[in-house]
Amino acid sequence: MGKITISTLDKLKAAGEKFVCITAYDATFARLVSEAGAETILVGDSLGMVLQGHDSTIPVTVDHMVYHTECVCRGAPDSLVIADLPFMGHATPEVTMVNAARLMRAGAQMVKIEGGTWLSDTISMLVERGIPVCAHLGLTPQSVNAIGGFRVQGRTPKEAKSILADAVEIQDAGASLLVLECVPAHLATDISDKLDIPVIGIGAGPGTDAQVLVMHDLLGLSSHSARFVQNFMQGSDSIQAALQAFVTAVKSGTYPRAEHTYS
Repeated sequence: MGKITISTLDKLKAAGEKFVCITAYDATFARLVSEAGAETILVGDSLGMVLQGHDSTIPVTVDHMVYHTECVCRGAPDSLVIADLPFMGHATPEVTMVNAARLMRAGAQMVKIEGGTWLSDTISMLVERGIPVCAHLGLTPQSVNAIGGFRVQGRTPKEAKSILADAVEIQDAGASLLVLECVPAHLATDISDKLDIPVIGIGAGPGTDAQVLVMHDLLGLSSHSARFVQNFMQGSDSIQAALQAFVTAVKSGTYPRAEHTYS
């Protein structure tokens, strides 16, 4: 597959070809994800729930993220690795710069930040200093207490208009990627069509440029699964086969299906 870069993803979007993102937190699973054909790996703060046993991502620290990013990058040197800035890791521009630099030194090629237009200046600052940014809109797990739980965002016209406006402004600020989580499928398709940068969906329907799932979810290991999750271990005889099945389903357009989307 060769080394994956931001330019690779831009070319895939321009050609109308789907790409794949899967979370990983250690070298062994990062290697399996890369060998399965996923172009990008997210070192997600979801590790707080699937590895540490918390009920949210909020307890995850920058130190945790640095450690797991180092592990993943050793196992998947050709993948584009995106690392989450955890809760309060981007509270101010100055704090963001220090923490983003730590993740880049750990081997990440991009940092992911949850939040809307209030982050525009921070995104511009990072990009100007050579740190690529993946933005994250819709359901933002770090804000779960503020938004009243893990609930779909963008269902009212006002919410949908706000998310679209945020997406455009964040792109203009310099973000290279956008994750849309738990938004109605038609809104995600509209945003993907309007933006020049690739859009990665999770619980956002089939119209985005890519799909991402937490590895433990797609392997059927999580005790509670969201509506948008499909267990790819069913019908697979190995973890590697399940990862490859997810990659194939995304690229062929057979995942996500209607039952995985929100209206």
